[in-house]
Amino acid sequence: MTQNEPSVESAEHPHPERGYIHRKDDYLKRLRRIEGQARGLQRMVEEEQYCIDILTQVSAMTKALQSVSLGLLEEHLGHCVVRAAQTGGPEADEKVKEATDAIARLVRS
Repeated sequence: MTQNEPSVESAEHPHPERGYIHRKDDYLKRLRRIEGQARGLQRMVEEEQYCIDILTQVSAMTKALQSVSLGLLEEHLGHCVVRAAQTGGPEADEKVKEATDAIARLVRS
């Protein structure tokens, strides 16, 4: 299925194909790495390491999460929003609102 083809929803697949699905393994690998960073931060606090060293790791983890967020947002815009815009109607309005709300949340974080 290409990005411009409609996705198929069925009993076996209750959700249409997600835009990020072709990079799912990459996202999972990155999220597992972030999970490891979180465990490392916990260990640093448990070991009472230097505040600045902990803050440096928090910053690295924050940037990694932002990278995942921006990638998912790009996938959503390029797949879900574009597909809905091609279809038009209330679904298009809903997808644009979802994307706008997601961008607002990312900007606030």
